[in-house]
Amino acid sequence: MKAWQHFRTITSHKLLVMQYCFRIGLYKQGMLHDLSKYSPTEFLAGCRYYQGNRSPHNAEREEKGVSRAWLHHKGRNRHHFEYWVDYSLDKEHVIMGARMPKKYVAEMIMDRISASRIYLGDSYTNKKPLEYFLTSKKRLWFIHPETKRDLEALLRILADHGEKKTLHYIKHVYLKES
Repeated sequence: MKAWQHFRTITSHKLLVMQYCFRIGLYKQGMLHDLSKYSPTEFLAGCRYYQGNRSPHNAEREEKGVSRAWLHHKGRNRHHFEYWVDYSLDKEHVIMGARMPKKYVAEMIMDRISASRIYLGDSYTNKKPLEYFLTSKKRLWFIHPETKRDLEALLRILADHGEKKTLHYIKHVYLKES
């Protein structure tokens, strides 16, 4: 088990997300971000499947066919679009995504920037979070269309205009829109 390395990684990530959330005015979300990662369900799996360059959830999935730690995590953290997937009331879908509130979309952007910075280290660029999103975009049929649109638009601002302008836009425009 790699408990210390895992603890260091998740704590570095949490602190970085907190700093970003504070910069856009999401103080409570910054403080509470990813606290479930310290629960036994998530922490122990994270220690066991730690690799340092990607999420331990993928390694757990590869071994067991499912990541119980991820199911626990996404069910408790509203900044993951998977949290917002529910049964559909229409006749066309079994499940579908509900529209995420903008404050959680904004936190998700802070999470993606931070995760990319932590896992990619010196190879991080402002284009990496968008590239990561685009590799899975076609498979994300269950995200609410407006949430998907907002996520991609904000990641494109990051890729095209940089972090400072993206954070300013999120704080002063995106989070102010009704």
